[in-house]
Amino acid sequence: MEGRIYMSFFELSQIKEETERVRALYEIFDESTRLKGKAGQMEFLTTVRYVERYLKPGDRILDVGAGTGAYSLHFAQQGYQVDALELSERNLTIFRAAIQPDDPITAVQGNALDLSRYPDEIFDVVLLFGPLYHLESREDRLAAIREAKRVCKPDGMLFFAFISNDMVFLTELSYDPDYFISGDYDKETFRLHNFPFVFHTVKDCRALLAESGIRTLHEVASDGASELMADRINGMSEESYAQYLRYHFYICEKPELLGMSNHLLFVGKKETAAFCEQGMNKEK
Repeated sequence: MEGRIYMSFFELSQIKEETERVRALYEIFDESTRLKGKAGQMEFLTTVRYVERYLKPGDRILDVGAGTGAYSLHFAQQGYQVDALELSERNLTIFRAAIQPDDPITAVQGNALDLSRYPDEIFDVVLLFGPLYHLESREDRLAAIREAKRVCKPDGMLFFAFISNDMVFLTELSYDPDYFISGDYDKETFRLHNFPFVFHTVKDCRALLAESGIRTLHEVASDGASELMADRINGMSEESYAQYLRYHFYICEKPELLGMSNHLLFVGKKETAAFCEQGMNKEK
């Protein structure tokens, strides 16, 4: 995937403790460059578009797994109070260096599995992006979502990002013409092995969020073919790029195209008792 460094991946795979492995990954993977350029901006612009659809004046945002702070900085510069939590020391150092004195951001090191520093139901918007790229066990992914729910207000919004299993094959093919022979995936089921990231199909995402009591409002192919077509997209004029963005926003929620994106964005709310009862009645 774009922004990666191939060296040291073998050494990385030898680290058995998950938290230490994630920290080490971001010593060799330059997260700060991933959202650069016209192609790289697709995921960022799409995600911001959906978050801003639901933001209200005075809202407080929690960015869990904030990386180098792209989203936190963006929303803080619009005047929103942002609390950011990031596991990687390297990412956090880059993030903190970009914070301006007047930015309403609190950035701390921490783990998505433990948000105990935050009270229940305090945030209007919770972003859970990076952690779902890394938590290998389903139990840990459910625990991270559960913590995100706990700190979100009853009427708040939750945003989840996943790396799509099915598009990676085509982007990897653009780097390696022998990928379908040499690639690290199950040759019968076409499921990628979860290293150095954890991969989800659209069906996986739906099941995980449903089990977590999340009512999904939007399912979004957040970057579409942007990595696959990066050279063409980066070479576009501003006028062409603006129209390409409009096209992307037109197709990014089409169900038939969801899996054909390197990244997926799911937008939801906590299930209410009334909604759960309604769903149960429909099943009868």
